[in-house]
Amino acid sequence: MKTRDLRDFLFRGLMFESEAGKFQRAGIRVGADQSEVEEKLLSEALTPFPVRRRNQALEMARLYSVLFCFENEVRDFVRETLAEKDGPDWLDKIPPKIREHGESRRKEALKDSWLEGEKTDLLGFVEFGQLAQIIIAKWDHFQVIPSQHWLKQRMDEMEKVRHFIAHNRMLLPSEFQRLYMYIADWNRVVGL
Repeated sequence: MKTRDLRDFLFRGLMFESEAGKFQRAGIRVGADQSEVEEKLLSEALTPFPVRRRNQALEMARLYSVLFCFENEVRDFVRETLAEKDGPDWLDKIPPKIREHGESRRKEALKDSWLEGEKTDLLGFVEFGQLAQIIIAKWDHFQVIPSQHWLKQRMDEMEKVRHFIAHNRMLLPSEFQRLYMYIADWNRVVGL
């Protein structure tokens, strides 16, 4: 293949990738469906374990996924609200102990050079429970939330669930339902 032909081929590939992303964001399926491949890989990875353990793992994976989305939406909600209300220096206006805690954790992450994940977002290093503390400290910016008690109750319970999941403990079905209820409440209140 000539250099020009190769360059044209690569350029067309890049153009397709760019356009395919637009279609995918619009909900149009482009390319191969990877879900079957992912399910097969997961099934193979879980094969050595007993069926009961695999089923528990899949239940908890679903719960982890929901909690992952919820926690990151709360972080975005806090970030966007404070950026809108307090301006670009909003991070300087959160409670100093929380900011210092986040900076300390980020500093430790930067030392761990083998971890290449996202390290620039200070709010990502703030603990889950501290998000409620930030909201309460800046309560006048978060009037969409019914009350501080409502917020604190749900966030405290969600944090307990989060710890169970992080330490690979199984929850009861009623606890799954409570988590889903709290997330639905939050989504309804903040407009997700």
